Amino acid sequence: MARIFTELGCPVVDADQLAREVVRPGEPAYADLVAAFGTEILVAGPGNADREIDRKRLGAIVFADADARRRVNAITHPRIAERSQARLAELATAGQPIAIYEAALLVENGIYRAFDGLIVVSVDEATQRRRVAERDGLSTAEVEARLGAQAPLADKLRVATYVIDNAGDLDRTRAEVAELWTQLTAQAGANT
Repeated sequence: MARIFTELGCPVVDADQLAREVVRPGEPAYADLVAAFGTEILVAGPGNADREIDRKRLGAIVFADADARRRVNAITHPRIAERSQARLAELATAGQPIAIYEAALLVENGIYRAFDGLIVVSVDEATQRRRVAERDGLSTAEVEARLGAQAPLADKLRVATYVIDNAGDLDRTRAEVAELWTQLTAQAGANT
């Protein structure tokens, strides 16, 4: 959905992108993760002179072990929050009336309460599992571990301000996002 909002002119602050930034070599979270999990979480081979973190390898660890996931979250989440707040503040200072913060665990962490609204993207479980497996090249067990770390969709829908149904084709989803964008910009215009 974020890509569609971006195409419509809405700035998007992507928590996953920020998560990639905060674990780059030289960043404090990088050093903390290597200290906590060892060099086996680093990409191996001569083409990795910077010794980047192997996100797939780290993901396999954290989604197989709830304690490891808590440790990674304790290291990364405060740094991601700090960067997201800074980016959102920059947008507000620049006069941007609307911005989307895209993050997978907004409901689980209660972060959604800090925003003016929550958009939940809804899809049936079978489609969600298939799409995650195809997008990330994951096994069935890996998909289940990742989805098991998230709140059930019903919990997210209960607190949603807006819902986008993503079960259909891309054109239908685009139309829903465009309709919501029109609604949001109209509300923002009325509030300025």
